[in-house]
Amino acid sequence: MTKHDLALSRRALISAMLSAGGGLAVGVFVPSFAQAKQLGAVLSGDESLAPREMNAFIVIDPDNTVTVRLPHTEMGQGAATALSMIVAEELECDWTKVKCEHASANRNLRDKGVYRSMTTVGSQGVRTSYAYLQQAGASARVRLVQTAAEQWQVPVVECAAANGAVTHLPSKRSLTFGALATKAAAITLGTEPTTKTPDQFRFIGKHTARLDSAPKVNGSAQFGIDTQLPGMVYAAVANCPVFGGLLKAVDDSPAKGQRGVIAVVKLENAVVVVADRYWRARSALALLKPEWDVGDRAAVDTPMLKKMYLDALDGPMVTAEKIGDPAGALAAPGAKLVSATYEAPMLSHAPMEPMNATVQISADRVDVWIGSQSPPAALRQAAQAAGVDPSKVFVHNCYVGGGFGRRTQHEELIQAVQVAKVVGKPVKLIWSREEDIRQDHYRPQAAARFNAVIGPDGKTTALDIKIAVPSIFRSLKINPAANGLEPMAFETMGSAASPYNIPNKQIGVMLKNTHVPVMFWRGVGGSQNCFLMESFVDEMAHAAGVDPWEFRRSMVTRPDMIGVLNVMKEKGNWGKPMGPGQGRGIAICESYNSVTGQVAEVTVTPDGKLKVDRVVCVVDCYHVVNPNTVEQQCQGGAIMALTAALYGEINIDKGATVQSNFNTYRLLSMAETPQIEVYLPASGGPKWGGIGEPSVPPLAPAVCNAIFAATGIRVRSLPLKNVNLKKV
Repeated sequence: MTKHDLALSRRALISAMLSAGGGLAVGVFVPSFAQAKQLGAVLSGDESLAPREMNAFIVIDPDNTVTVRLPHTEMGQGAATALSMIVAEELECDWTKVKCEHASANRNLRDKGVYRSMTTVGSQGVRTSYAYLQQAGASARVRLVQTAAEQWQVPVVECAAANGAVTHLPSKRSLTFGALATKAAAITLGTEPTTKTPDQFRFIGKHTARLDSAPKVNGSAQFGIDTQLPGMVYAAVANCPVFGGLLKAVDDSPAKGQRGVIAVVKLENAVVVVADRYWRARSALALLKPEWDVGDRAAVDTPMLKKMYLDALDGPMVTAEKIGDPAGALAAPGAKLVSATYEAPMLSHAPMEPMNATVQISADRVDVWIGSQSPPAALRQAAQAAGVDPSKVFVHNCYVGGGFGRRTQHEELIQAVQVAKVVGKPVKLIWSREEDIRQDHYRPQAAARFNAVIGPDGKTTALDIKIAVPSIFRSLKINPAANGLEPMAFETMGSAASPYNIPNKQIGVMLKNTHVPVMFWRGVGGSQNCFLMESFVDEMAHAAGVDPWEFRRSMVTRPDMIGVLNVMKEKGNWGKPMGPGQGRGIAICESYNSVTGQVAEVTVTPDGKLKVDRVVCVVDCYHVVNPNTVEQQCQGGAIMALTAALYGEINIDKGATVQSNFNTYRLLSMAETPQIEVYLPASGGPKWGGIGEPSVPPLAPAVCNAIFAATGIRVRSLPLKNVNLKKV
């Protein structure tokens, strides 16, 4: 287990241009390395390829530099470092010579998925890629060793790779990887080498400095919004403030006479001003008074939405899970019933870098500079908007200044393409902070009703859950579930992820959408469901008269969850006395193949002011590649979740979003940030857990349960800024 102080570094990637001279490129080519074929030349400007590239993931240059091409986006989660460490573990290269770059979505399209999944969502970076990246490193190492043995005319078994060189052990002769790369590229293996098992790792698992630290410190890191092109112009956008509304009319003459203004472009649901400077474009845009066609959506407001979701709990439900006879147990004579209704609001992603895209259209190609969690999706969206074959689109994926699930759908990219087609110049289109928050696709609103039976032994014998929530799939118009269910709706509540053995259990779901778009938000369904579920678990513990930790432990049998609970008890000082107005709360769940538990300590003053003093985060992700980035993700997730719990809400008035900037959509300040401790009791085994999402779900219920311990006030609706914590 490890523990480190709160770290500041959260994001990015070292990007480097790839030298084409005499390099070895090795990776995973579907279906295997051994069957990999030499690739032909790539279209100019996409990737510089070594002349004998066998594959896609690893390039070794003559100066011994190793470039790792990343199948996943670096957006602050540390994927660039962790994925490169996996390759380096098998390759046995010199870590000080390692750099990395985002892989090409265009090449992935042409080469039939050579990079496999390039979408970075759902904590997929390490847990879905480690096996084939290990294989990439092992395959490259074996080719290098074989090349050296042939050059020395010695048996392969007498040679070994280490620290970027191959050594002939008896004679101590050595050759660098860079010197061997060109010939090694020509070797075809009959079968692929086996890769290391976790007990053989020597590099994976070590606390390692991030590869993206230097460019973040020296300012050389280039995000999408930093893109500069010769002859580039700037575009500022005013979208219809009511989702789904259309542009009816706009008098563009006030903007056209302004200094630097090049064009006013009218889109279906927006008006765009293009100028030689962004501020000039935005200032001219502010002079326009567009008329919008919003239909009956203008009648929608937050009280209406809250009532709709609460009322839905009284209506029909689609059964997501049923175990035993919960209805019979709830109706049994003398059953000790516990009931409660909970609510969670919509939330904005609010990334530090607002949505933006730069587009250059030429006769034979479309180039896009953007920070995307899904470069293949950006490629398809740009191709459709430009009316070209997808093979003609090149996405230059940049550092991402915060994704959190938002940067897989790119309306701003589509608009940038549309504007570039009109003005005939490279266009950088930027959504202002206000547009970014008001045009977001939000975390879904939710309401849930719980009914439970507490048995004579103090354990829960029956639990009925009803939840009403929008459908993310329907909102995004992708693969809507035909049976009225989707996994995000009851994520972390189902028995597969819930730690509790309850003999009679039922989960009912009602998916209800409005005109307000919803989307994946960090932690996805668990970000609200864990608050709903783990808060009610505390209510059940209180009704049973059992300590909240003991109550949970009595219903848990999984070894990994028991391990996390035990560390939470020890490191969280569970059961130790606290002062007046202080409380300690607990929550646990499984999220994206990792078990996460948190203990929160709070102080509530007599006049109701809340301070979160300490958060202890315990995560079993089974295998830890880089404790440094894992700890940072746990800290960052806890901070994001605490921001949401304290302040986060999106309200609707007259069909439009009320919040617009950080003055109305408040973020946690450094002064408010509690002490955050992270412990990683990795239990190993066949699973590899995710990290980006799992530290978010338990935070809100742990804090709210701590508030109850301190005050006796039960919080059933967020954010906490709306809750009166003053004792009556």
